[in-house]
Amino acid sequence: MTPYVIVLGTAQDGGSPQVNSPPDHPARLDPRLARRVACIGIVDPRSGNRWVIDATPDFREQARDLAAAEPAAPVGKIDGIFLTHAHIGHYTGLMFLGHESMGARGVPVYAMPRMKSFLETNGPWDLLVKRGNIELRALSAGEPVMLADDLRVTPILVPHRQEYSEVVGFRIEGPDRSLLYIPDIDSWEEWDAMGVRIEDQIAAVDVALLDGTFFADGEIPGRNMRGFPHPFITRSMERFAPLPASEKAKIRFTHLNHTNPAQWEDSAERGAVEAAGFAVSKDGAEIEL
Repeated sequence: MTPYVIVLGTAQDGGSPQVNSPPDHPARLDPRLARRVACIGIVDPRSGNRWVIDATPDFREQARDLAAAEPAAPVGKIDGIFLTHAHIGHYTGLMFLGHESMGARGVPVYAMPRMKSFLETNGPWDLLVKRGNIELRALSAGEPVMLADDLRVTPILVPHRQEYSEVVGFRIEGPDRSLLYIPDIDSWEEWDAMGVRIEDQIAAVDVALLDGTFFADGEIPGRNMRGFPHPFITRSMERFAPLPASEKAKIRFTHLNHTNPAQWEDSAERGAVEAAGFAVSKDGAEIEL
């Protein structure tokens, strides 16, 4: 009866395969290899409560998987949604709470101030607020939201494209263990400039699910990827190389683009990640808190 996190998706916002993935993309040839958009659920079997971090375009299937994780609670019961930011893979699943679909009533949606204002003042999201499908609750960086006496979620500001909202990661702390979730960040160096070292954040938790969108420059043919707003996995592995093995073992890369070869278990790139002491996050994985 220990609270836990369940990984509900590990793909970049467009999923894998993406809409423009070629016909020979492995996940087109074998649907069992398809991956859903990055998302995690929090389950407390003591109360039957369950929450999700981010509402993705795969919300329907992820809500189903979350329900299966705690079958004692009613199907479709979601006790809250925490949003990281306003990019399509992270909030557009809210549409399924509207009257055209679920017709939800008062689902708590936790959002930072700009994200909250964005939902309140832009259609069609404002209808979810006006019709009472969702109940917006303000987050503040560094201030925890208590889900139970021994279970809390704390937003952490991270540098990433902020066209419509702030961007946050989350630290989730349970009775015995804790987890850091950062699916999107521009670079670890920009976080350094904000006075936050990723190594310190990793040291403070037991598991760290980190941005692994792209494996390396050259992954997308014909494009110079050096300015892409994500740390390459190869760059992250270089930075984390001095860490002791126990710290490396905490790190699991997530939010992988459909082009990222590390998504395939038999790839040389996946082998390189694991040989270096890290891991790639897996859909369906459960992590006790």
